[in-house]
Amino acid sequence: EFCSQAVSKTVETLGGLDIVVNNAAVQYPQDSVEAISAQQLMDTFSVNIFAQFYMVKAALPHLHPASTIINTTSVTAYKGHEQLIDYAATKGAIVAFTRSLSQALLKRNIRVNGVAPCPICTPLIPASFDPERVAAHGDSAPMERVGQPEEVAPCYVFQASRDSYYMTGQILHPNGGTVING
Repeated sequence: EFCSQAVSKTVETLGGLDIVVNNAAVQYPQDSVEAISAQQLMDTFSVNIFAQFYMVKAALPHLHPASTIINTTSVTAYKGHEQLIDYAATKGAIVAFTRSLSQALLKRNIRVNGVAPCPICTPLIPASFDPERVAAHGDSAPMERVGQPEEVAPCYVFQASRDSYYMTGQILHPNGGTVING
């Protein structure tokens, strides 16, 4: 219902819809898989992947040839994370969703791509971890620092632009130098 309302209000306010960016996410670190409750699992999947599905479903009737959908995933989809098992699983699902949806919408000339950032300094990090862990966020990246939102934004701008019209089903990786082969 929320997705339908958001799309309707956007179409009404802007007179149409050309670009959909799915970027909502939650994460709840746990020390073991046994500590992940059924409710946490449902909450994580509901926000991280189900919402993307419902947003796309609500937006599709308003999209046209040359429109684009950009899904946010994470480097954890490729590397995993010992304390973010459910989060990493949703991010892997987003990669598969992006690739499958890109094939399904190819004949309609609607492109579907994604961005897999990490580690980035966003409000999600201090909401998820203690101050010590927040201070060290990004230290494990090859560049040995946390990325900033303005370093990720060009990936979304590129995928929304005409410069990326020959791309669909692809994931860009602004992640501080972590090599991703997959």
